[in-house]
Amino acid sequence: MAVRIQMEDFDAGQELNKLRLANSSIGALVSFVGQVRDVNEGDAINTLTLEHYPEMTEKALTAIENEAKTRWDIIDSLVIHRVGTLKPLEQIVLVAVSSAHRGEAFSACEFIMDFLKTGAPFWKKEATNQGERWVEVKLSDDLAKARWEK
Repeated sequence: MAVRIQMEDFDAGQELNKLRLANSSIGALVSFVGQVRDVNEGDAINTLTLEHYPEMTEKALTAIENEAKTRWDIIDSLVIHRVGTLKPLEQIVLVAVSSAHRGEAFSACEFIMDFLKTGAPFWKKEATNQGERWVEVKLSDDLAKARWEK
């Protein structure tokens, strides 16, 4: 299990291949790649700036991964989240989960992403033609997270 927070872009294919080949017990590898949209709330997005507090963010993401491991029989997981200023179509996040069977990997990957979206301490600011604004958690994200709560 690994968490990386970085400014640099990542090669999703290379990261997935490394994870896939790390253990011969892996029968499934599920991943999610999030990228910067060009429009949000009807406004064109010029840039998205992601800020964080390093120790707090790494601890939160590791806790999310650990919780997934207690709920599903997964072999490994990887979360890469970028920070800094990004442009539309640039990658923001990679979540990948490996397991012996696809069902465990799909559920764990979705769980990690749902909790990351609402529970990880990232602050996002969009720059639009109308000015800058902070991005709030959406109700749909809260509802997605709520379905996992015990």
